[in-house]
Amino acid sequence: MHIFIIAIGSAGDVHPFVGMARSFAAEGHRVSFCTNPAFEDVVTSAGLPIVPLGTADEYHRAMNDPALWDPRTSFRVLWKTMSSFLRPLLEILHREVGEGTIMVGSLWAFGARMMQEKYGIPYVSVQVSPSTFLSAKLPPVHKRFVVPAWWPYRLRAVLLWAIERVVLDSVCGPELNAVRKEMGLPRVKHVLGQWVHSPQGVLGLFPDWFAPIQTDWPAKVSLSGFPLYDRSASQTLDEELITFLLAGQKPVVFTPGSTHVDELTYFGVANDSLRRLGERGIFLAKRSAKLPPFGTNILVREYVPLSLLLQHAKALVHHGGIGTASHALAQGIPQLVIPFAHDQFDNAARLERLGCSRTLRRAVWSARRFLNQLL
Repeated sequence: MHIFIIAIGSAGDVHPFVGMARSFAAEGHRVSFCTNPAFEDVVTSAGLPIVPLGTADEYHRAMNDPALWDPRTSFRVLWKTMSSFLRPLLEILHREVGEGTIMVGSLWAFGARMMQEKYGIPYVSVQVSPSTFLSAKLPPVHKRFVVPAWWPYRLRAVLLWAIERVVLDSVCGPELNAVRKEMGLPRVKHVLGQWVHSPQGVLGLFPDWFAPIQTDWPAKVSLSGFPLYDRSASQTLDEELITFLLAGQKPVVFTPGSTHVDELTYFGVANDSLRRLGERGIFLAKRSAKLPPFGTNILVREYVPLSLLLQHAKALVHHGGIGTASHALAQGIPQLVIPFAHDQFDNAARLERLGCSRTLRRAVWSARRFLNQLL
């Protein structure tokens, strides 16, 4: 069987699909992995063939756009990037898939959903985080579009319907339906609430104790649990890092993930907080970050597999990415979440409801607030 995987998004979106793809390949299936070339090393090091979608420069420009991480502009800017993949992905799928192929795609793999409609090619849509299920039973949490869970169900359903039709469809609908018209497909609405989910099967990459299936989710949803994939199979802890971990008390790990932040300020506040607390820390910063030298209580790395690192950590401070959070849950360490955009607010709320995390709003990010949360 040929399994054609489409993973569109950041590292937090791509890594779980690499883990799935390796499992499929181990079962003897032929696997193709379609993603941005920025992840070529990750994909090929897992022994998978990559089918490139877009360019690495396009990916880095998009991820480094501050407007993508501003809740006031994030959705429109995100859609501008994702809509640019509509026609290129369709061209790839026309070339690569056919009889005997099953497509497996992430949230923004709209081309796969249209190929399913037009040609009947089997398709399983995959949701990395539960916020993409627009449920009135248990509404997702967003910085700007919050449906209060204490409202009566009918009122929640009406408000969610309005958000979907007036806001989400107005952004996604015109360009998506223009492409559909070219393919001879009818117009669609409720794009993100209904249409995006495959009627043949939807896979949620999280457990039911994190996000129980709701009666207003798509009909054919299965939950797999957290994939917990990282690069630990090909990347180990370096000697300096091992020495640091063994040299004293467990450190607090800080990472903003792929989020575009002022890392000089972010890690400066983290450094000040650790100094006042008398704690040690590991900062996971982008290669491009221009950080000053820190004291001997701080070690900076660009990337370390969390499954290897967090077993030696005292706590994790992060952005609320679902993959990052799942590794901290697996290790049973405390979390402090500072959400910036997209699904991070919903993930933070679910972690807090579980009693294993606290949330710190970006607007009050300071060493004093940090200390109050960490102490």
